[in-house]
Amino acid sequence: MLLIVMAINFVMFVAEFGGGLIAQSSALMADSVDMLGDAVVYAISLYALTRGPRWEAGAALAKGGIILAFGVAVLFEIANKIVNGVPPSSTLMLVFGGIALVANLSCLALLWQFRSENVNMSSTFECSRNDVASNIGVLIAAGLVAFTDTAWPDIVVGGVIALIFLRSAWRVLAEAIPAWRDARPVSPDVLR
Repeated sequence: MLLIVMAINFVMFVAEFGGGLIAQSSALMADSVDMLGDAVVYAISLYALTRGPRWEAGAALAKGGIILAFGVAVLFEIANKIVNGVPPSSTLMLVFGGIALVANLSCLALLWQFRSENVNMSSTFECSRNDVASNIGVLIAAGLVAFTDTAWPDIVVGGVIALIFLRSAWRVLAEAIPAWRDARPVSPDVLR
């Protein structure tokens, strides 16, 4: 399952990032970079899957850090867009945002049954749920860009996506840090 969702996210990163560059859309580029992060996250999850609780907690910590980094990166992209922004192509935003939504809904459906299995899979599911929310935001921004002919809807949705990333990073890290501590190997001195 993780191999399938990893492949979907990597392919969508390439497609959506290209679309974001052509459309000059902060929201699309932010969403595409999140897709790359998710592909990496799924690879980490796959690696940690059979290695025990410490590896699973470590994978969740890595995912929380990746999500946090993407949230901060989106904020920098938004600042750049405010200074230098032009209205993005709403048509391209709709096309690529719609394709990404279908891809992420597929990933979410594939991961649904594993969402409560452990901290590793829970954080993996959280990533996919964020993606669906981001895609819906991109589609809303595309409609508002078309309606207003300004970059502000793209900027606002990019900001909301950044807040979703930051909130999600907080939740994943808040669950992963205690799991990491609890899964620490027992020292031989403690066993005596």
